[in-house]
Amino acid sequence: MEFKELTDERWSFVKPLLPPQPHVGRKRADDRKVVNGILYLSITAWQMARYSMVHIRPPWRRHETWSEEGIWDRVLKAIRERAYANGILTLNSVAIDSTLIESKKGANPQGTMDTIGGKG
Repeated sequence: MEFKELTDERWSFVKPLLPPQPHVGRKRADDRKVVNGILYLSITAWQMARYSMVHIRPPWRRHETWSEEGIWDRVLKAIRERAYANGILTLNSVAIDSTLIESKKGANPQGTMDTIGGKG
């Protein structure tokens, strides 16, 4: 998959969903550059970043912070709602992927785990 930076239109949609710059302390790295860095690393794999020219620290830290604060959940929810509203995403177009893994020999056939001293 080829990486493309956020267009101005897409950035104008995402920007208001992000937390504002803090009023105290050191000014943080540019949000748009960091979001593009996160997207780049998500597409090319975080492990490959050490071989590329991308500075991994700002995107990594911001990704962690925004994940913990629920920012990504808010952004993805807004994108999903917009896609539904525009008819891009419908229940007919959603697929859920699952992997079937054969259980180990000797596993409990009901799928519950037995604990020492009784069933848990």
